[in-house]
Amino acid sequence: MTSTPRYAHAAVAAPHNLASQAGRDILAEGGSAIEAMIAMAATIAVVYPHMNAIGGDGFWLVREPGGKVHYIEACGYAGAGATIERYRKLGYDAIPARGPEAAVTIPGAIGGWNLAHEMAQAFGGRLPMTDILHAAIKLARDGYPQSPSEAGGAPKEFANLIAAPGFADAFLVDGKLPAAGVLRKAERLAATLEHLAHDGLDDFYRGDIGREMAADMDKLGTPLTRADLEKFRALLRQPLSVRVRDASYFNSAPPTQGLASLLILGIFDKLGVKKRDSFEHIHGLIEATKRAFLIRDRVCTDYDFLEQDPASFLQPERLAREAGAISMSRAAPWPAPPGEGDTVWMGAIDSKGLAVSYIQSIYWEYGSGCVLPKTGVLLQNRGTSFSLDPKARNPLAPGRRPFHTLNPAMSVYDDGRVMVYGSMGGDGQPQFQAQVLTRWEMGMGLAEAVDAPRFLLGRTWGEVETALRMEDRFDPTLLRNLEKAGHAVVVDAPYSETLGHAGGVVRYRDGRLDAAHDPRSDGGAAGL
Repeated sequence: MTSTPRYAHAAVAAPHNLASQAGRDILAEGGSAIEAMIAMAATIAVVYPHMNAIGGDGFWLVREPGGKVHYIEACGYAGAGATIERYRKLGYDAIPARGPEAAVTIPGAIGGWNLAHEMAQAFGGRLPMTDILHAAIKLARDGYPQSPSEAGGAPKEFANLIAAPGFADAFLVDGKLPAAGVLRKAERLAATLEHLAHDGLDDFYRGDIGREMAADMDKLGTPLTRADLEKFRALLRQPLSVRVRDASYFNSAPPTQGLASLLILGIFDKLGVKKRDSFEHIHGLIEATKRAFLIRDRVCTDYDFLEQDPASFLQPERLAREAGAISMSRAAPWPAPPGEGDTVWMGAIDSKGLAVSYIQSIYWEYGSGCVLPKTGVLLQNRGTSFSLDPKARNPLAPGRRPFHTLNPAMSVYDDGRVMVYGSMGGDGQPQFQAQVLTRWEMGMGLAEAVDAPRFLLGRTWGEVETALRMEDRFDPTLLRNLEKAGHAVVVDAPYSETLGHAGGVVRYRDGRLDAAHDPRSDGGAAGL
């Protein structure tokens, strides 16, 4: 039995222990959950670069102790040179995944840190940025051990990744990824973070760092300009929410797939399933995922270009209609395309009850692969989710935000419990969230729910067939029953990273906290 760590005052969870420790240290200094999360976000960008970077995007859910939930969208838009005509003239039918032409969108994560820090200060936070970024700067400058996750990875399009400007110098030793435990340094990134700590996070876009980044992006031939950086601001938007029985679930608005995550939970609730890990539980979640993804793929695009109100799909009558379309004995056909993605989710709740659910990513592992020479910033490839078809749901255009699989989750219960939770994993994120949450709500301990075997509906990289991937720790009888119902089951290895890095932090009415992060990752929980 996996036991859940319990804390008396505050707790954090992250997929790398050094990030968890950085967050705990900030909490110990009297910092808030937001300040702890910025420290964690900076640290994990240093020590887990295959999963995220300061050249990527981020999304925040922040709940005040009084109950108000804020949502920060820190999603970069396509640069001025990112036009369909540009890529067509270069002979592309799709945006390439690696190299300068893959670096289509402005990095948004730092803008989100900045807006979140302003929120923290409004709530009474007083820690200087030099303290908040101290751990990340020290690790980048003095060194950190290569993580088993990064060392054991097999990056997609590795030959093109190696060819990306700056990648080999930043991440390879003798042409290979270093073994786990090898000391790594990121001295240019350390200097950038130190500059931001002293001159302010806004310098990333409108100061010396922004100027250096723009010059390097221009030399590399990306479609991004200094004017694009200067115009960028993270935004406060209304979070999406759905009411289910005795709880309210929150998630992020488009261009993320937060709508899908809420739809799965809302539809599944209407199925009335009671028994954990039964056929009805797993089959019901799979079929709810199919219904949710069909809606997501019709609706979710840049917030400014939405044609339908996402909240309208979360009304009780609509959820009941979607649930009514599900057969509880047969699998519906599933031809929908997959979404790729490597990401980090992290959570924090402080002693006052301020709660943060945060997710940060560069899309594929190492993003575009391009590392800017003066600043050490690794640029994302999130823009590859744009289409070069002008009639598509998410067509490429300057200033437009790409579709995001990223979505941070939060649940608030009438009995006073608050839970922040999430996972990495592209299209798997809503599925992994639902599996962890429903198991926990059905009485499983948090760490046990995070550890438990998971499924993933959809293709993985390099495969032609759409399948239902089931971790090889499920009851064999359940697997046989799913196959009999028409699911194309493929058994995956135990604790495979394909099944995500999930985690959660729960605060109870009396102030005690549970926290856990995935054994599939290199992380864990920490607290006071």
